[in-house]
Amino acid sequence: MDKLILSTKSGNYLVTVAIGKKYLNLWEKYAKFNWIIYCKKNNLGLIVITKDLINKSNKFWKKANWQKLLIGEFLKNKYLNNVKNVCYLDTDILINPFSPNVFKFHDESKISIVSSVRNLPYDLNESRKKVAFLRHKFYSKNYPLDSSLFMSVKDLYKHHKLKDQKNFFVSGMFIFNIKKFSKEMCKWFFKYKKNIITISDGGEQTHVNYEFFKKKKIKILDYKFQALWTYEMAQKFPFLYNKNISTKKLIVECVEKSLLDNYFLHFSGRWYESDMWKIKGIFPKKKISFYENYYKYLKKKQSGKPKGLIIPKGREFYKKKIKS
Repeated sequence: MDKLILSTKSGNYLVTVAIGKKYLNLWEKYAKFNWIIYCKKNNLGLIVITKDLINKSNKFWKKANWQKLLIGEFLKNKYLNNVKNVCYLDTDILINPFSPNVFKFHDESKISIVSSVRNLPYDLNESRKKVAFLRHKFYSKNYPLDSSLFMSVKDLYKHHKLKDQKNFFVSGMFIFNIKKFSKEMCKWFFKYKKNIITISDGGEQTHVNYEFFKKKKIKILDYKFQALWTYEMAQKFPFLYNKNISTKKLIVECVEKSLLDNYFLHFSGRWYESDMWKIKGIFPKKKISFYENYYKYLKKKQSGKPKGLIIPKGREFYKKKIKS
């Protein structure tokens, strides 16, 4: 049911759910490499759930994204006390391998999440408007300029007949202590039957939000631990929507730029931009030493002592670049 890729004595593990060869192969091809580097740098374990944690014939069986709520009990029973804290990540998250250890920001008495509506580096409504307009312009004239994309947090809960919790997060990333929360998460899973109807076609997101926030033991982490590519692209790289301009090489450069600013980059969603992590060459092995030196330099304190006037010899370098 699972693959233990890296073990650790720290008790802190990254865990993802990749049920089915398609999802496992995509994760292994495009994300796994940098996850492993990150784990090794921060003494973290890594486990991948590869098969259903509940039988499909069970009346409570639900889509794989619901089964993240069963992870804690499964790991507790299989690995006993070796796994203490879990950082769950969706498979479509790319990690900047030089990011700080996310567990150092976690409070074991709480569930850590990244709000998708508060403390953002962008204006949320403006970001959504840009996404809608650019999708309509470049992807499909059928994409509505006004839709559920603009639903308020209050309306999302109301639509699912749930009490407003006044906050919301993308459930592709959260951290919890197994001993304190796994039993309760398991109960939340079995609270809802398999035929549940949601705005995301049976997805878990709004209900997971409701149960987490109702618990009132939440710690909000920095946006950088779950930057959303949809907003990053609309705000920083809107030209990528234009298929006449967008190329694999350019996408790689933009995704790397976003990763340089953030720690975990999530490509959630079903529209075209959400597939942009499926490109080889993002933070590749040959660039690791460059980025390692880059981050080491950023941590150094500069003296500011003058070194004399340094002027480049003409503009031939840029002229050559422009011609090429």
